[in-house]
Amino acid sequence: MQAPIAAYLQALHAQLAGANAGELASYIPELTKANPDWLGISIVTMDGVAYSVGDAEQLFTIQSISKPFVYGMALADRGQQAMSEKVGVEPSGDAFNSISLHPQTGAPLNPMINAGAIATTSLLAGRTTEAQWQRIESSIATFVGHPVTVDESVYQSESSTGHRNRAIAWMLKNFGIIEGEPMASLENYFRQCAIEVSCRDLAYMAATLANGGVNPLTGQRALPAEHVGQVLSVMATCGMYDFAGSWLYEVGMPAKSGVGGGVIAVIPGRFGIAIFSPRLDAKGNSVRGIEACRRISRDFGLHMFQQVRDPRQALGRVYTGADAASRRKPVGPARAHLQAHAHRIKYLSLHGMLAVDGVEYIVRRMLGMAADTDCFILDMNQVTGVADSAALMLHQVRRTLQIEGKPVVCSRVHRRAAILQPLARASGAQDRGFLVFEDNDLAVEWCENRLLQGMGSTEEVAVPLADSPLLAGYSPEMLKLMDSHMSTELFGAGDTILKAGEAGDGRVFFIESGRVSVLVPLDEGGHQRIASLGPGMEFGEMTLLGQTQRTASVVADSDVRCRVLHVNDLEALAQQMPEIKIRLLENLARDLAVKLRGATQWIAALA
Repeated sequence: MQAPIAAYLQALHAQLAGANAGELASYIPELTKANPDWLGISIVTMDGVAYSVGDAEQLFTIQSISKPFVYGMALADRGQQAMSEKVGVEPSGDAFNSISLHPQTGAPLNPMINAGAIATTSLLAGRTTEAQWQRIESSIATFVGHPVTVDESVYQSESSTGHRNRAIAWMLKNFGIIEGEPMASLENYFRQCAIEVSCRDLAYMAATLANGGVNPLTGQRALPAEHVGQVLSVMATCGMYDFAGSWLYEVGMPAKSGVGGGVIAVIPGRFGIAIFSPRLDAKGNSVRGIEACRRISRDFGLHMFQQVRDPRQALGRVYTGADAASRRKPVGPARAHLQAHAHRIKYLSLHGMLAVDGVEYIVRRMLGMAADTDCFILDMNQVTGVADSAALMLHQVRRTLQIEGKPVVCSRVHRRAAILQPLARASGAQDRGFLVFEDNDLAVEWCENRLLQGMGSTEEVAVPLADSPLLAGYSPEMLKLMDSHMSTELFGAGDTILKAGEAGDGRVFFIESGRVSVLVPLDEGGHQRIASLGPGMEFGEMTLLGQTQRTASVVADSDVRCRVLHVNDLEALAQQMPEIKIRLLENLARDLAVKLRGATQWIAALA
């Protein structure tokens, strides 16, 4: 199955592929050789998964996207104080090749314009420019996750036409910003801009910043954590040059563009995003790259001034129907079948406001479990809302799994419109939508019924008195004597057999056929089902231990036939044959112990 986020990116790619506004960069002759129709989009998650579409593997030169990464290297080598004396962090509001220097100190206004980037490259650790280049090359390789190379033809083209940059470098030397040979440092700058990358590579570089400086795929640290925030800050305020203010207002993500057609965006703790499209606007930014980021920010809810969190927090505990079975008490082959297959029911506890990145993580977990799953239960009790785009992703995976015979149901939505409306919109009028249950018990029983269909007929047949767990170990003589003191009672579907709060009348019911629900009243009204009992099971047995008031109601779910024993008759039987009562109380104690273990297991599963 195609992951929903991949489907989203394919749709986005198709929508943008026809846009042809913008022109190729011409001031570097080699860049005019690019195919103007190239378009790649890539997103990398915090656990290193890459989603890519289009020309995401096409190599091109990194250009100015190298600037924030080299600035991070310089911060690590020199420290913030030393760097602030040489390169400022104030937005210039000017084009990328502007000569924006402080009027008194000559320091470039920020490291994202060419003047600041050239100064930054000269400040890297290394006693020679060759050593500084090795620093650049190895560090970029760590960000990318593999060795990198330089496009020599682009490098030579930049070097042979970079007269304005040469003038900037000599000005920096004049003000004492560059301490060594300015032309040697400038050549390193030209070479760093000519490093070859793909859109996918850039997404991993962005994801490394989003992951606190650690490459999420290799696990290698590329930048000390204390400098990541500083790099992202200058990207947010200066990374898009004289479009930076509009970008931050509209898109709201730290970003950097390059005249090679690349754009990266960083959402700390969530995503690294890259787009490659060589057509540029008048400010030197990729036209389709900017529009793609606008749409991703809007659809994923990624604006940096909106509330964000780790997408993995959207999924809490994952457990199975073996950990928390329904409160139905099957007997015989049905019980054995459920015990063998209940692990194929998967509960997923969802949390918080579900945005696209959180749902993407949930969907990947579901797909990873699908081979060993027959039903998924999405417990929505802790969900506060669902974004429309996230609801669409849930709908898509539900439909796909449904086709594979693996239904996805929701539970504990509690009639909350904030959750149900996005799910309904995603499903559309032609789809019956999500199956929603009031509580997990009803949801898991529905899933168990599907499992029981694998047995063939699921119709429950009448069970003789001898098969009742409460009468286990009785001899034929004891069973005959017991049966002679019992009566038969019939109930119709919907009848209340026992009512919570009423005085106990001493009756114990043994179900021969049909099914009942045991319900406890809730403080806010309504009730909670605590058990569903069928043939071979019993209820009302607590009266045998002296209980004088019914603590739960029992309602017939279908036509029910019961054999009924009165506690006074049991006492009379015990006078004739004491073992009848002794064995019954022993079985009752074992049954209560089993129920206690089941309740403990439920609590552990939900903790």
